[in-house]
Amino acid sequence: MEFKELAKERYSVRSYKDTKLTKEQIDRLLEVSNLAPTGKNNQPHRIYVLQSEEALEKINELTQCAFHAPVVFMFTYNLDEDWKNFREEGIRSGIEDVSIVACHVMFEAQEMGLGTCWVNAYPNTAVEQAFNIPDDEKSVLLMPIGYPADDSVPSERHELKKSLDKIVRYL
Repeated sequence: MEFKELAKERYSVRSYKDTKLTKEQIDRLLEVSNLAPTGKNNQPHRIYVLQSEEALEKINELTQCAFHAPVVFMFTYNLDEDWKNFREEGIRSGIEDVSIVACHVMFEAQEMGLGTCWVNAYPNTAVEQAFNIPDDEKSVLLMPIGYPADDSVPSERHELKKSLDKIVRYL
């Protein structure tokens, strides 16, 4: 499938079938994640695969935005490993690196017939504490992954795209 079509078809899935993912499916997503570029190739990202009954119960108690998916990836980055811009204080690549990695996973999942949802609406600190994330890591997003439920449809917001003339500036 061409990328443009893949990108058009992808939407935020908020309702999943109970079908478990296979180890091979999860491994394929993780392998693709490892192809993503990161600042200076530092690869500061970490992916926590929440798939055990206990982990899924815990994440579903902490946020309604895990949507009871059979697998949830938690993306973090190591604060000591992300690229820092020596030209300007406070500019660093961790969130961008994680976002690029997560995009690779999101589109590979779509290619595999799986649904995902990019989730920023969760209590980051509480989740980090609940899953014993090291102090030198910061969570950026959760990504529920699984087969979309039969009644899953894109939200109305999916089609609301600004025209390019409202977004693009030629200089």
